[in-house]
Amino acid sequence: MAKFTPLHDRILVKRVEEAATTRGGIIIPDTAKDKPQEGEVISVGKGRVNEDGKTFPLAVKEGDRILFGKYSGTEIKIDGEDYIIMKEDEVLGILSGAAAKKEMAGARK
Repeated sequence: MAKFTPLHDRILVKRVEEAATTRGGIIIPDTAKDKPQEGEVISVGKGRVNEDGKTFPLAVKEGDRILFGKYSGTEIKIDGEDYIIMKEDEVLGILSGAAAKKEMAGARK
């Protein structure tokens, strides 16, 4: 992947795809799915700059799993991959332990 570093308080996010089937085994067609509102932070800018020129680091960091609004950010393609660039203000929250929960769910099948 080409190295992309967002400026200021922007972050680069890759959507985390939802499962294509329900717990009951029903397959959900692509046309019925909403775009996922969960993603992984790929890279972050240096931080927010105030009027005095002081930089405040971002609360999110590379590797964080985040939730964001349905219409957040700007969709872009880098090396054929889909990403979203958004301001940190558009992040609703950081998920902790999400990867472990998904791995456990996959082990139960």
